[in-house]
Amino acid sequence: MAYASDKLRWESIPEMLSSGLSLKEREDGEEAKVKYVEFPFEKVFPVYAMGFSKPDTDSVANSGHDQIWDAVREEAKLEAEKEPILSSFLYASILAHDCLEQALGFVLANRLRNPTLLATQLMDIFSDVMMHDKGIQRSIRLDVQAFIDRDPACLSYSSALLYLKGYHSLQSYRVAHALWKQGRKVLALALQSRISEVFGVDIHPAAKIGDGILLDHGTGVVIGETAVVGNRVSLMHGVTLGGTGKEIGDRHPKVGDGALLGACVTILGNINIGEGAMIAAGSLVLKHVPPHSMVAGTPAQVIGSIDEQDPSLTMNHDATKEFFKHVAVNFREGRSNKPLDKGNKDGGT
Repeated sequence: MAYASDKLRWESIPEMLSSGLSLKEREDGEEAKVKYVEFPFEKVFPVYAMGFSKPDTDSVANSGHDQIWDAVREEAKLEAEKEPILSSFLYASILAHDCLEQALGFVLANRLRNPTLLATQLMDIFSDVMMHDKGIQRSIRLDVQAFIDRDPACLSYSSALLYLKGYHSLQSYRVAHALWKQGRKVLALALQSRISEVFGVDIHPAAKIGDGILLDHGTGVVIGETAVVGNRVSLMHGVTLGGTGKEIGDRHPKVGDGALLGACVTILGNINIGEGAMIAAGSLVLKHVPPHSMVAGTPAQVIGSIDEQDPSLTMNHDATKEFFKHVAVNFREGRSNKPLDKGNKDGGT
């Protein structure tokens, strides 16, 4: 996909937006007619929707064919035909842009803006970071593919881009992380605060998170400053990667590639979660977890092994049967090995 070189196209976007989206309707036996949908654009979308800047032609989106972006645009066109009431929204959010980075920056700015953190400022920040950082350009595509592949509730690429706050919070973190590495820590922390407020996801901008991440639902996820999350990891809602107190330095968990962390899992301290491990929902993990093992409980214990290389990809995290079988066996063994009280040697009460 290449950017249009015609400057007139960019200069005419505000006029196009204010006049409404043009939809083609074809009737049987008749030529296509053009219908203009008048829409109070400036009332629904603030003026920042007009504030497009010409994209950097060095972007990865200009270096070749972008199948994900093509899919997003085609989906948006179909949705606009099926739901005309959303046509202006879809045009402003997706169809008015020339690459995934621009559209994502628009969506995030729209979600995170407030009276003092203006959307025009946020769009400039997101655009500057994403259009010049090839690592982020790669990550936003691998992440959206992770949502498509692993979340059955994700209907399409465009729905992930427009509606899923797990995806939004993750990509906003990536921009904050880039700013943190640039030394712009105050701005990165301001973004972290706003992300937490809007999405209910609190990720410190210094944390290191790999590619192909699924942040399913996202609500209640907390990831501390020195936490490290590998590639292809899936995290359900309510996951905490936290410290154990007021210690300083390297104090947060390290999660290996392909791990699956169930809902409301709490992992505390500078401990390692091995590659391909699965942590059952509701577990409290306080010690190292071996690779390709299944742990459950409070505190968590190893209750089995994982056959899959990456359980995060299969999303099979039902450890209920194995967990309760493990508890029952331990309970029976504990009862059989426990010495009888003196007053109960003969079975009396």
